Amino acid sequence: MGKRLLSVLLASASLAVTAGLAEAKTVIHMMHQGDPGWVKTYGDVAKRFEEANPDVDVELIYAPHDAYNEKFSAAVMAKQLPDIMELDAPFLANYVWSGYLQPIKPLIEKDILDDMTPSNVAQGTYPIDKDLYAVGLTDSSVVLYGNKKYLEAIGARIPKSVDDAWTKAEFEGYLEKLSKLDGVKWPIDTFRGYGIKTEWITYAYGPLLDSAGCDLIDRTSWKATGTLDSEACVNALTMMQTWVKNGWVVPGSSGTNQFYADGKPAALALGGHWFYAEAAAAMKDDIVVMPLPKLGDKGVSPNGTWIWGVTKSSEHPDVAGKFLSFLLKDKAYREFAKENSGFPGLKSFAADSPVYAPGGPMAVAFEQASKTAVARPPHPAYPTITSAFMQAVDKIFNGGDAKEALSEAAQKIDEDIEDNAGYPPFDTQQ
Repeated sequence: MGKRLLSVLLASASLAVTAGLAEAKTVIHMMHQGDPGWVKTYGDVAKRFEEANPDVDVELIYAPHDAYNEKFSAAVMAKQLPDIMELDAPFLANYVWSGYLQPIKPLIEKDILDDMTPSNVAQGTYPIDKDLYAVGLTDSSVVLYGNKKYLEAIGARIPKSVDDAWTKAEFEGYLEKLSKLDGVKWPIDTFRGYGIKTEWITYAYGPLLDSAGCDLIDRTSWKATGTLDSEACVNALTMMQTWVKNGWVVPGSSGTNQFYADGKPAALALGGHWFYAEAAAAMKDDIVVMPLPKLGDKGVSPNGTWIWGVTKSSEHPDVAGKFLSFLLKDKAYREFAKENSGFPGLKSFAADSPVYAPGGPMAVAFEQASKTAVARPPHPAYPTITSAFMQAVDKIFNGGDAKEALSEAAQKIDEDIEDNAGYPPFDTQQ
């Protein structure tokens, strides 16, 4: 009986120790978005990290892409912020100003920081203190995809570099010719189907307007009235409205891809870098990748994507930084990003991504990053800026008066900034 009792006591003690170890585990939470492939990839990386660090549990919190900001706002209201959050780069200024993020340089391994491209550093930097608050494996861009058969049929010139981009006259001339070509239902898909709940309209259409001499807000005075509703912006949106009225643009009701859908009804596509992988697989040699057109005196392209930050409320920022460093170096994570034509934000990833190398099919996208990329306004009012602008574009594309819609959007933006006393210290940056 004594031995049996001792055995039971030892077993109990062992269970207690095991339970104690389980309780002693450090738990970090990471909030992210992404399609099912990315969700699985993050889960797999978390498992590998836990195997290498048995004292840590990584719990993933998924939020749908189109509802991500709403879910994050709910977490803020509930005071339940994760340790790591994925964020869309143009929202960084708002999150830092609001006190949600902490500087990330002390938390990330130095070789990763040294590996970041200038554009990657820019998208994660807060303009007031010039400190880095977020990192990522990738950056982003938008290019003009074309169906080679259709373009050759109308005798279109196919640009090979950013400096060779189509002019406004060429672009609109080709749209008109394509509209009359057999097999083409719409000359261009601008992915109106993404709607106004995503960042797409500001991200993809903004650079075209910027090229035409328009901007969403004056980036010195931080006033939208007089800029967003300026003659240049009204003319640029009226031009795009005409494309819609002419039936040149795929309507939102037709979904988010008519470029390589059955029958290939759209001849061109204003698409993100991520669109290339699936489009190329479907179209083979019929796809061409071109720079965005110059609708004014200069070419402009977007940058900024979903990147990773560590929240100021995290109780384990060192562990969060350790996991992010692990994630950014993970070979399987990089391979999945490469398969999905991930746009390099780390120099080592660029070196391992032949699709973006000189002569590669997406080389023009990487060229845009260094020659024409312009960030969306890095201001705490950005959530209001993008929301107001997207609503204005939607009204205009549905037949509304461009001047009236843009003036209304500019007023909303200025009122938000005034309601927040200029978002100090941004109010002193004039």
